[in-house]
Amino acid sequence: MAASNQNLVVTAFWETNPGEEGAIANLLKDFLPQAQQEPGVKQFQIHQNISKPREFFFYEVFAGEAAFADHQQTEHFKNIIVGQAVPRLAKRERSQFRFI
Repeated sequence: MAASNQNLVVTAFWETNPGEEGAIANLLKDFLPQAQQEPGVKQFQIHQNISKPREFFFYEVFAGEAAFADHQQTEHFKNIIVGQAVPRLAKRERSQFRFI
């Protein structure tokens, strides 16, 4: 199977600036259903750490690299994530995986 036909798994780890966890949670609650409805998204879940509420973990499965690229060009990604959420973060890490 060609790599372009394989699902792409993306994980993200965010740590908010102090006091921003509530604002980030609200932004993500708005963003999540929009991301889940994208045609190339197979799974999209966002988790907040119970004992460290400033930490958020994303687990995303895309139909492939093109679907991930499309995701980053959506209005909700540009507006909510890039425009509003990222400035409130102390740390943002992303990794990409393939199923084995």
